[in-house]
Amino acid sequence: MRILIYAGGEKLVGKSGVGQAIRQQRECLQRADIPTTGCWTRDTAAIHVNTVLPDSVFAALGAKLRRRKVIWYGHSTMEDFRGSFKGSNALAPLFKIWIKFCYGLGDVVLTPTAYSQSLLESYGIRRPVYHISNGVDDRFFCPNAGQREIFRRRYRLAEGEKAVISVGHMIARKGLPEFLELARKMPSHRFFWFGWTSPSLIPQEIREALENAPENVEFPGFVDRERLREAYCGADVFAFMSHEETEGIVVLEALACGIPAVVRDIPVYRDWLRDGKDVYKASNDEEFLQKVEGVLTGGLSDLTQAGRAVAEARSLDAVGVRLREIYRRERILPALPAPVRERHARA
Repeated sequence: MRILIYAGGEKLVGKSGVGQAIRQQRECLQRADIPTTGCWTRDTAAIHVNTVLPDSVFAALGAKLRRRKVIWYGHSTMEDFRGSFKGSNALAPLFKIWIKFCYGLGDVVLTPTAYSQSLLESYGIRRPVYHISNGVDDRFFCPNAGQREIFRRRYRLAEGEKAVISVGHMIARKGLPEFLELARKMPSHRFFWFGWTSPSLIPQEIREALENAPENVEFPGFVDRERLREAYCGADVFAFMSHEETEGIVVLEALACGIPAVVRDIPVYRDWLRDGKDVYKASNDEEFLQKVEGVLTGGLSDLTQAGRAVAEARSLDAVGVRLREIYRRERILPALPAPVRERHARA
């Protein structure tokens, strides 16, 4: 039996975490010995839906007409819709109604963390909701001294010069204004924001912040994962100042590459990222400044090995095993043949 990974809307979300999640699902299932398909076949057991665009609703309804199961990924919440694009705050209550309708079409709803699961369950969604990490390809994203040198040559970083990076859409929710202020307070260091958002979607206040960005900030834009790996391996701190997440794939990628991470102390990280153990957490701008400076000067302990272990626990292999367990529990797939079952047991 195959799983259909519905790709509608992938072009629109391809440069976001949702796009990355779609691509990773294919790899997770492959590593779990579960065949996938990009179109309906006679042996398709279920469909994965990842966006809340209208075409996804039609895809889900088509699956129901075929009497096939719908697995809807709950990547979006009302909470992380706020503070994003133009008009998002005003539209947030309507967005909540819409996503409740969408997720309600699923036979099973999957969401990245226990935190996002609690949000969706609080909406009154009457479907089984499981939390399962989006995962990280820890075979690709891993510490690499060669990649570090490439990054430093590419951006002409002088010997001993420190680099601080962040990754995400150029929106307020991701902490862009605070990142720019952090750079302004640390003029002797280089700052890089990787990510791109269509100018038509950027609110005026963010445009103004970008226009007045300090000189030590660079915006490489959206880059492929090879260049992003260079940045994770080559920079000295990953400062993730986002105010709301359902997980944050970029956090897992950064940890997998062994870069010290300072993240905002928000609910999504409270049950799986330990402050001072796996990452450093900050609640406000002053704490971010203290923690980032502490990492750069060596005043804070090196947590990179523990951070790497967190990422490895959420590898694509581990996520594939978890997906298979959920499918069997929800009777989406039959029991695996004995040889496959035994192979996974030995692993």
